[in-house]
Amino acid sequence: MTPPTARRPLPIAGALLAALVCALLGTLALGATPAAAHAALTATDPADGSVVKTAPQRVKLTFSEGVLLSADSLRVLDPRGTRVEEGRAAHADGASDTAAVALRGGLADGTYTVAWQAVSADSHPVGGAFTFSIGAPSKTTVKAPAADVDPAVGALYGIGRYAAYAGFVLLVGGCVFAGVSRSSRAVQKIAVGGWVTLFASTTALLLLRGAYTNTKGLGSVLDFSLLGGVLSTKPGAALLSRLLLLSAAAVFLAVLFGSYAPGDAPTAAAREKGRKETEGAGEGAEGDGRRGLAYGLAIGGTIVAAGLAATWSLAEHASVGIQPYLAMPVDILHLLAVGCWLGGLVALLVTLRTDTPIRRAAVQRFSRLAFASVCVLVATGTYQSWRQVGTWGALTGTAYGRWLLLKIGLVAVVVGLAYFSRRWTNRLADRTDTGGKSGKKEKAARPAKAAEKAKVAVGGGGASAERTAQLARQRAAMDRAAGQRRRDADENRTGLRRSVLAETGVAVVLLAVTTVLSGTQPGRAETEQKQAAGGGSASGTASAGPVDVKIPYDTGGADGRGTARITIDPARSGDNTVEARAEGPDGRPVDVPELDISLTEKEKKIGPLHTSLNRLSAGRWKATGFQLPMAGDWQLTLTVRTSDIDQVTEIKNVKIN
Repeated sequence: MTPPTARRPLPIAGALLAALVCALLGTLALGATPAAAHAALTATDPADGSVVKTAPQRVKLTFSEGVLLSADSLRVLDPRGTRVEEGRAAHADGASDTAAVALRGGLADGTYTVAWQAVSADSHPVGGAFTFSIGAPSKTTVKAPAADVDPAVGALYGIGRYAAYAGFVLLVGGCVFAGVSRSSRAVQKIAVGGWVTLFASTTALLLLRGAYTNTKGLGSVLDFSLLGGVLSTKPGAALLSRLLLLSAAAVFLAVLFGSYAPGDAPTAAAREKGRKETEGAGEGAEGDGRRGLAYGLAIGGTIVAAGLAATWSLAEHASVGIQPYLAMPVDILHLLAVGCWLGGLVALLVTLRTDTPIRRAAVQRFSRLAFASVCVLVATGTYQSWRQVGTWGALTGTAYGRWLLLKIGLVAVVVGLAYFSRRWTNRLADRTDTGGKSGKKEKAARPAKAAEKAKVAVGGGGASAERTAQLARQRAAMDRAAGQRRRDADENRTGLRRSVLAETGVAVVLLAVTTVLSGTQPGRAETEQKQAAGGGSASGTASAGPVDVKIPYDTGGADGRGTARITIDPARSGDNTVEARAEGPDGRPVDVPELDISLTEKEKKIGPLHTSLNRLSAGRWKATGFQLPMAGDWQLTLTVRTSDIDQVTEIKNVKIN
């Protein structure tokens, strides 16, 4: 039976994983939502909302980064909703940042809707719709299809991504801590648990990927046609490569922790003897063999860990944008540093909660390694921040920038807590060495003492074996409780445990924020997208807004005087909503037999474009989906008729952005 002391790491690791999930859900509840797009749509041909004289031969989209296309990535619908594209979407002229599809010949005049969907080069699905008109705008029955990920699929995919990061951290950190200190059952469970978590989450991500990128429901998760399409993409190949690398990681774990056949497993005494021989004389074939094995494990483990980290770097943010040749190696270093530091903290925390002695050299080695990891994190994180944000305005004006500021604050808190952990480490070391051997002897003698006391308690051999075992377990439990009291009485060890616990807790939240960042559109891409849409300056401040026009009128007949209030929202090229209110001299709403609004762009000779106003109530009309093909100074023409013969036309200029 496994001793309870060996089972303690499981509840601790489970609590930490639960904290990870809670932290992730908490960050989402604070307002983090998946970005609408990671590849910014920078241009379309025909342009969004434009009016062309003749039907184009194709529709072309240009993005800020490369995109992956499927058969239905581009759909072009006429005013009645009939598809008019020919063939499947493809990259124009071989450029990966474009998407194009040919159109049928002989298209009639009217407004056409282009619905598009793709996967950005950083593995996130993107989609949207825009319109253009041939000849003149017209009414259309087409509603832009939703390009949103299914909520259930999106939630499971987000949890899978988070679990994958957590599994990688525990796997790398557990192995590193075992390498710089004496391996223990508790640390072994941390590393193996990380491997299992990473393997399970990667498998789940591979199955969910097709439904996630094609905006389908959970029912399509086991659709093997979608799975085949996923494996042909860069993110799918990265996930498959991760599974293959995990096979090598399993072999590495078996060698590192000595997981031989049950009959061949070396005893604790044998392992301790081998350690003493290696650390003592350091001579002979066995000592050289152990050193060679240690070097081999260090090199092999580094290669496998770097390969696992590369499955993120080669398929996500680091692989796109500026300087990918530098960003990918930097991202790999960043992930390895996170694993060494955060995973090692978890292993140290679990070790402090067990009876495992902590040797002076081991604690100091890990302390130095953790400090070096934090330095690497700061250096690589600074470069990544500059690369993904780009401007100071984007740091506060985009969702990515705001989450990055939160991450920076958490890193500062963790560094402060690490300072106190290092102080407790220095105090702990001397006391640990003084009681190392006696502690081991006392721990080894406990089972024999417990069994002997149990036999005496039942009066020799007269009692049943079951009763003897029960008493032995009770005595062992009492010894463990006494050991726990002794550990709690050690002020230095208790202080270090609490400091590491606080450091780990903040680091858990930090990992949650990092995961949200990996699923959030970078500030540089968001700025490009806003600029491409005419949304304002680099900081993302939009300049367009509703336009309100107040036009007095007088038809000359009875009750022919009044005021019309016209609102155009958002007063930008593309779809707009037009509201009209007619008021009498006393300010009360009045109905008129006819009220017509049209807009004309004199310089470009476009229009007049007439609105289709629908009466909502007395003196109030509204038109939705009114298409304005371009920005500029437009002439608004208002025609009001109050009787069969009384009518007037008024003109005002309005600015469309």
